[in-house]
Amino acid sequence: QVQLVESGGGLVQAGGSLRLSCAASGRPVSSLAMGWFRQAPGKERELVSAISGGATYYADSKKGRFTISRDNAKNTVSLQMNTLNPEDTAVYYCAAGLSLYQLQTGSPNYWGQGTQVTVSS
Repeated sequence: QVQLVESGGGLVQAGGSLRLSCAASGRPVSSLAMGWFRQAPGKERELVSAISGGATYYADSKKGRFTISRDNAKNTVSLQMNTLNPEDTAVYYCAAGLSLYQLQTGSPNYWGQGTQVTVSS
């Protein structure tokens, strides 16, 4: 069983930055595909970014603004978010699966509880 705990959400002004972290237990993050999803009010949950082995994935609108990274020693995955805008307001979820494809198709095996990110204009 894998447990995921997110941290780092909060309130930030437009143009600002936040760094989300996901602490995993139960399995090494290096053995999993790890990703960040988000869900805004009234919208479907969407994959923001993912990392598996040496491969990374970013949704088109996040390229250049978001950076995903993995710290194998700490067993964490982080999402650095820059130049935030109000449209980035959402609950952000850490997720894990056995393949990048699983995350890209919205079917990870494990989910965190989510952390709220609010960007004010």
